[in-house]
Amino acid sequence: MTQVVAVRSKWSAIVAYALVGAATQLVWLNFAGVTTVASERYGVSESAIGWLAQVFPLLYVVLSIPAGLVLDRWFRTGLLIGAILTAVGASVRLIGDNYSWLLVGQLLASVAQPLVLNAVTGITGRYLAEKDRPTGIAVGTASVFAGMVVAFIMAAILADADELPTMLWLSAAFSVLAALIMLVALRKPGEHKVERRGPVRGALKIAWGDPLIRRVALLAIFPFGVFVAMTTFAQALLEPAGVSAETASTILLINVVAGVIGSALVPVWVVRHRAESSLLVLSLSVTALACCLLAVFPSAAMGFIAITVIGFLLLPALPIVLELVERRTGEAEGTGAGLIWMAGNLGGLVVAVAVGLLVDHPLVAFLVMAGVALVAVPGARALRKPIAELTPPQ
Repeated sequence: MTQVVAVRSKWSAIVAYALVGAATQLVWLNFAGVTTVASERYGVSESAIGWLAQVFPLLYVVLSIPAGLVLDRWFRTGLLIGAILTAVGASVRLIGDNYSWLLVGQLLASVAQPLVLNAVTGITGRYLAEKDRPTGIAVGTASVFAGMVVAFIMAAILADADELPTMLWLSAAFSVLAALIMLVALRKPGEHKVERRGPVRGALKIAWGDPLIRRVALLAIFPFGVFVAMTTFAQALLEPAGVSAETASTILLINVVAGVIGSALVPVWVVRHRAESSLLVLSLSVTALACCLLAVFPSAAMGFIAITVIGFLLLPALPIVLELVERRTGEAEGTGAGLIWMAGNLGGLVVAVAVGLLVDHPLVAFLVMAGVALVAVPGARALRKPIAELTPPQ
């Protein structure tokens, strides 16, 4: 009689992935909190410094699907290239104390980002037992937001012009260390079998041909659009109400911290109780209400309450939809995740641009974000039936 040996989860791979995921966000947002100081140090405009961050979502929209196809065909190689490119990009910024080297480093790291972030479902599927995958996806996505937190904290501590090189050195050291840990953790392929639903070359056809994946990708545009617009323009929108830049920065930091906590805790409970659709409806509805309250009663106190609640409920939407993709797509999970990330980044660009045009009209801008969230509620509610038909995680 043949004895079936259960393959255990390899959490070291998830820890390594979490570190690399955090590194991508750290490199991306290094200059988000020191735009004015950086423009003075490097002799360029604030808009030019802004492009050091904006190249990431722009290239993500272009490279997300190709990166997903690479991961579906050569998963370990693609992810390791992403980790190494992130470290190289962070290190290149140290070559010269000028804007050109900063931009080159950011471009390299922005090419790496989709290879890393699109891999969150693939690494859990290959290195974790099925029962542990919702937790693994939650940890992986929470680490992405944790990287944002580290970037904001680092910018607050090293905010002077002469401290920017120290910030870059610390970011490079973290990125290199994360890449080395990833190289060790992924020295062997994952032992868990990923269900094959079709040839790898047809991964995009498999992912986009699935009605549920198309619905989820379309839905992702709205919550991520609101989150990106809120984090980008909250300070400017609250300034007319007497909220200082320092207070607004603190509000946004707490917002992301709440998102990290929510992403680590909420999705696991939601998947266990098969309440994905209900949670998405709740998140979008509460976000719309919070934006309305910010429009009518703008203040520091309302900013702390409303934006923190938005972070706690809205950011967990990402690991929830990615877990659905992992269960649905099999070996096309890299491309499926790529569709979700691409849609989210596209939504972030579109909604942020719209809100940016209304930055001098805070009431209208907050109401626009409320409307974007509300538009997605029927779509979230309509997911209840197709989600119920999925095989639940064991």
